[in-house]
Amino acid sequence: MDPSRDIQTLGATFTAMPPVGGGACLPEDVRGDSIVVGAARGARAGRSGTVVRRPTWRAVLVTMRPKQWVKNVLVVAAAGAAGALTRDDVPLRVALACLAFCLLASGIYAINDVRDAPEDRRHPRKRFRPVAAGELDPRAATLLGALLIASGLALSVAVRPLLALVAVGYVALTVSYTIALRRVPILDIAAIAGGFVLRAVAGGVAAPVTLSRWFVLVVTSAAVLVAAAKRQAELRRTETAGVNGRSVLERYGAARLRLIIVGSAAVALFAYAVWAFALPDIDGIPWRPLTIIPFAACLARYGVLVRSGGGEAPEEMLLSDRWLALAGVVWLVVFALSVHAAG
Repeated sequence: MDPSRDIQTLGATFTAMPPVGGGACLPEDVRGDSIVVGAARGARAGRSGTVVRRPTWRAVLVTMRPKQWVKNVLVVAAAGAAGALTRDDVPLRVALACLAFCLLASGIYAINDVRDAPEDRRHPRKRFRPVAAGELDPRAATLLGALLIASGLALSVAVRPLLALVAVGYVALTVSYTIALRRVPILDIAAIAGGFVLRAVAGGVAAPVTLSRWFVLVVTSAAVLVAAAKRQAELRRTETAGVNGRSVLERYGAARLRLIIVGSAAVALFAYAVWAFALPDIDGIPWRPLTIIPFAACLARYGVLVRSGGGEAPEEMLLSDRWLALAGVVWLVVFALSVHAAG
C-alpha cells in the first residue's frame, strides 16, 4: 500500500471532522500547532482506521505554547544590555520576571484559543489546536487561562509592584489586540510590536536598570519588522490557497508590507549601530561595535526567510533555521564578551 496515499486519506478525514463537542481527534505525534506524521506512522493509521487523541495533559501543554516562550528572552535583554545580570540578586529578579511573562502569555493564548476556535478550524494548521480540535473543553481552557494570568500577575507583584503595572499593561494590550486591534490595519502591527517592547521594559523594571532610548528604538523597530513579516506571510498564504483570510489582510498590500519590513529593518540596524558606537572601547577593542556584524547578519537572514514565504511563525524560524540560529549565537557570544570585558 502507498503510504503517501494513506496520509492524504488521513488528511481528508481530519477535514471532515466535526467541530468542538463532535469527537474530533488527532494522531499521536503532534508538535506545537502542527501535526507531524511520518510515512510509516501515517500508513499504519490509514490501515487501522483509528486516530489517537492527545491526552489532556498534553493538550494543556500545547495550549500553553511553550515554543512561544522564546519571545520572553527580551525580558532578559534589558538587564543584559546594561551589564547588570551579575549584580546582587538581579539574575533572580529577571528570571522571575521572565517566568511571570511566560505564564501571562500562556494564559492569554488559552483564552484566545476559546475565542478564535471557529476561525481556527478553517486554518490549515491552527485547526489542530486542542480547543479547535475538541480535545480541550472551552470552559477548561478559559479556567486554565485565568489561573495562568493570575499566577503571572502575582509573581510580578512579588518581584516589584512596578513590574506588576507593566504586566497589567501587557495583558490589557494583548486582550485589546484580540478583541479589536487585530482587525485594524497598522494598529494591529503596532499592538504586536508593543507586546515585544513591554517585555523589554519589564526586564528593565525588574532589574532595575535605565533603558537607553536607542535600545528601546531597536526593540521597537525589530518588533515592527516581525509583526509586518507575520502579516506578509499570512497574506501570501491566503493568496496562494485562494481562500479568504482575515479581513485586515484585505486592507494590506504586498508592497505596503514590504515597505514596512524594509523600513523597520533599516531603523533597527541604524539604532543598534548608534547605541553600540555610543559605548567606549575596552582596552582598545571596540567590543560593542563588533556585535553590529552578527546583528546585521540576523536581520539579513531573517529578511531572506521572510522573502521566501516565512515569517508567520517567527519563533519556529528562530529554532529551526540553523543559519539564523548561528548568527544569533555569534551575536550572543560577542555581546557576552563585551559585557565581561566591561565588568
